[in-house]
Amino acid sequence: MPSPTAAETDEPTPNQPAQSDRRDEFDHLRERLETLETRLERKDDRIEDLERDRDRLEGIVDQLDHRVAELEAETERLEADTEQLERDTDRLDSETDRLETETTRLDSVTDAALNKAGANKERIAELQSRELEKGAHLRTEHVDEHAVTVPEGRLERIEKDDGAAYYRLPEHADPLERGGDVSLAYGDLLPIQQLARMDDQRRRSAANALPTRLAAKLWQARTDPSVGDDPWERGCKDVVEFVTASDLKHWIRRTEPGISESYAKKLVSRTIDSLLDLSKNRLAVRRKTERKNGLEYTERRVILPADASIPGEAGRDEATDSTHQTESTSQTENETPDSSDPETADVHG
Repeated sequence: MPSPTAAETDEPTPNQPAQSDRRDEFDHLRERLETLETRLERKDDRIEDLERDRDRLEGIVDQLDHRVAELEAETERLEADTEQLERDTDRLDSETDRLETETTRLDSVTDAALNKAGANKERIAELQSRELEKGAHLRTEHVDEHAVTVPEGRLERIEKDDGAAYYRLPEHADPLERGGDVSLAYGDLLPIQQLARMDDQRRRSAANALPTRLAAKLWQARTDPSVGDDPWERGCKDVVEFVTASDLKHWIRRTEPGISESYAKKLVSRTIDSLLDLSKNRLAVRRKTERKNGLEYTERRVILPADASIPGEAGRDEATDSTHQTESTSQTENETPDSSDPETADVHG
């Protein structure tokens, strides 16, 4: 049997078209499957994203629910506080109305009391004025010297044996003889004694100059132990007490805080001038030679002589102690009267 030729072999068989169609369909289906798988993967990714968003949103919702619950609780608390404040406000309004009513009543009572007190004060002042004109001696703490009316407006302050201070008309004896005899009349005092007995406010109104007030305070320190800061020293023989210029300078700086040392030196001389003037020269200034660190210098001291006549004060008896006599002799030899104007050159400290 003869073998087929090449032409015969190349001729299509009846099954070849069907196989080609199936291959194309298979390729199409494979492409379709790959496309679906890709879309499915994208959808899975999208689902995962959505699930994450859902979880996040659920967390936010839980937080908001919790915050809403907190705000509701806070709102309830604030509403309760508001109600309490409203009740307190109503109570305070009622209390305020009551207090205003009471204040109005008390103002009326006070005005009436003041008017009555003023009328009583006028009556008392008139009665005291009449009693003073009759010669009565009235305790100073019971008398308003500015309210009483006496002839020529003259009132004299005196002290009696009982140690109390009284007001009277000048040279009028007490017909009832209360308090004992008059020991010292205010008008008999030296100006410096009068200033020393005043309080700071009255002294400031009576003396504008600082050296004058310092002189009064210095005298008060000498006579009143309650003052405490006393620069005076005890003298001997013919000197009762004395204060040196340097001690006076330090005392001034302690008494008037804030004063510089240079200004204090100037105040020393001015204060000494005031002491001499206000004591009517019962005090004196002496210069004494001192020695310090091998150097000799002269320093002023204000002295109260034993023979000085000071109202209300007895002269100091002569010292009998031998030590005092020796010191007195030394003072007499070293002290010289200071007749010149006080200066600050010898103020040491």
